[in-house]
This record gives sequence, C-alpha cells and structure tokens, in this order.
Amino acid sequence: MKKALLLSTTGVVAALAMLAFGFVAGNPQIAKAGTAQPAQAAAAETKIDRAEVEGIIRDYLLKNPEVLLEVQDALEAKQKEEQRIAHLGVIKDAKAQIFNSAFDGVVGNPNGKVTIVEFYDYNCGFCKRAIDDMRALTKTDPDLRFVLKEFPILGPDSQKASFVSMAFHLMMPEKYGEFHNALLGGQGRATEAAAIKIALSLGADEATLREKMKDPSIPEAFAKTYDLANKLSITGTPSYVVGNEVVFGALGKEVLAEKIEAAKAAL
Repeated sequence: MKKALLLSTTGVVAALAMLAFGFVAGNPQIAKAGTAQPAQAAAAETKIDRAEVEGIIRDYLLKNPEVLLEVQDALEAKQKEEQRIAHLGVIKDAKAQIFNSAFDGVVGNPNGKVTIVEFYDYNCGFCKRAIDDMRALTKTDPDLRFVLKEFPILGPDSQKASFVSMAFHLMMPEKYGEFHNALLGGQGRATEAAAIKIALSLGADEATLREKMKDPSIPEAFAKTYDLANKLSITGTPSYVVGNEVVFGALGKEVLAEKIEAAKAAL
C-alpha cells in the first residue's frame, strides 16, 4: 500500500508539474491579457522557474495531503473498472472453456441455473478452508452448479496430484466429487501417492489409472487453464468466476452467495 501510494504521489507531482508548466507556456500573455507584446518579450515571459513551480506543488500537497488519497482511490477505481471490462470480454470469448470444459469436475446440480467456477490447487491452504463454502453453497442452493477447475501452481506435488485427479476424472467422473473432497479436505500435503491412494479406495484400477495419467490431453488442458487464468488476471487460489465476474481469494460463503444471487438476477 505504501509503495502504491508512493508511486501515486510521484505521478501526482509529475502531473501537476506538467500542467503548471504547460499552462504557463501556453498562456504567455497572462500577466498582460489583451495587450500586444513583442515576440521577444512574450518568449521571455514563458520562462518559468522550475524550482519555484515545484515548491508551489510541494506546499500545496503538504497542506492538502488528502488529495493523494483521493487520487489513489480514483486510480484504483479506474483500474478495477478497466479490469472488469477486460474480464467481460474474456468470459464472453472463452465461455465454453470456462464453464463447460470436459476436464472439469462438477458438483452440486449439473443442470443448475447458475454456475460458479473455482480455480484451485490441492495444496492451497485457503482452498482447503474454502471447501466448506462449496459444500454449504451446493447443499443450500439446488440451482447451483459448481465447477472445479484444476490450477496447480504450488509446485511439483500439486502438479502430480492434479495429474492423478484429472486421470481419475477421465475414468470415473461420477465419483470425482468424492475424490476431490477427500484429497482437498484431507490432512497433510497432496502428493501423487496420496492422490493415487484415494483413487484406489474409490474403486479405480491402479494400472488403468497410471495409464490414464499419461494421456496427452491432460497437460494440454492444464496449458489452456494457465492461459485462461492469465487472461483473467488470476494469479492465486482460490479464485472464482461467477456469472460475468471474477472473484479473487477465499472471501467466504456469504460473499460468494451474494455474487451468486447477483448472477441469478442478471439471467
């Protein structure tokens, strides 16, 4: 925050200085408006004492520091709006990939009126806590379709666990929700071994599972997800897409419920 404010302050000072110099340079006859002046005299009047102008700006900012906060707020609001508009375009263009990818697991009502998509990593502590939000939301809202999009970004263990997860989904999609709950909701770090153990406990054949893990479509699906996340400015987990909005972070069941209701109202 301090760094952002410092950058904003620098920008404010630079902008005010440019405005001040530009204003005076563009009005060489301010002191004697309406009078004719020789070109040489007019040029002389455009010369500005840089130090004097900077001093005026400094004094103004010291006396009115709230201006910096106002500019910071305005800048953040502008950036958020620009990001929101950019996300709308991405969601529109990649709607099928976001909401209906064949590689994503689905819990809740598969034919629900509203879809929420979660980008998650099996070793994300916030995702582990957010799993209770998913369970509560799908339990209380019969119209909610909850899509689980694998986004392993926390190292090799996460990537290997997700390879097992994706392979299991290809084999036994009807049990994917159970697998997901067991691995993400379990104790300890999610690894390839831990994921395979859960898959076998749910009835998967180990030889078939390991063969499915070699399916080239799995890394292709991951590459598409990473590219999609980049376009949506998603850099951490959990992150969500609800309707036409991207929601960052584990904000809790209440916030997600509000976003879901807003998405319903927009239908």
